[in-house]
Amino acid sequence: MSTVMNVPKNGGLTRTTNNSSSYLPTWSSWIDDIFNRELSSTFSQNFNTGMSLPKVNIKETADAYFVEMAVPGLKKSDFNINLENQVLSIATEVEENNEETKENYTRKEFGYSSFKRSFTLPETVEDGKIKATYNEGVLRIHLPKKEEAKQKPPRNIQIS
Repeated sequence: MSTVMNVPKNGGLTRTTNNSSSYLPTWSSWIDDIFNRELSSTFSQNFNTGMSLPKVNIKETADAYFVEMAVPGLKKSDFNINLENQVLSIATEVEENNEETKENYTRKEFGYSSFKRSFTLPETVEDGKIKATYNEGVLRIHLPKKEEAKQKPPRNIQIS
C-alpha cells in the first residue's frame, strides 16, 4: 500500500490511499474536496491579502541611475527610504481603520499592508546627493554617479 498526494485545482493537498482493494478516497479527503472545491477560490478572491510587492524599473544613464516604483494610493509620508552600507531600502506600512455608526448598527473594517524592497548600490553612486520624489502614484529615486564614474564623451587622440 502506498500513499499518494493529489493536487486538486485549488492547490490544496488531499491524501488518498492507493490500494487495489479500495477505490474510494478516504473520508477526510472527501470532506476536503467538498470544502476546497469552490469555496477556497471564492473566499480568497474577496479578501485583501495585503499589498503585493511593487514592480520596479531601474535605468542607467551616463550620469546617474534612476529607480521608479509604481505604488498608487499612498502618500509621501507612508514611505521609509534608507541607505545603509550601500543598500537602499524602500519600505512602507499602511494601517487602515474605518468605522461607520448608524442608529442600529456599527460597521468596523481594518486592514494592514506593507512591503520592503532592497537594492545593493554600486560604489559609483554619490550617496550624499540621492533624491526621491513621489508624484501621481510613482516613486522616483535619482541616484547620481560620482564624478569619476561618469562616462566621458569620446575624444580623438592625436599621434605625435
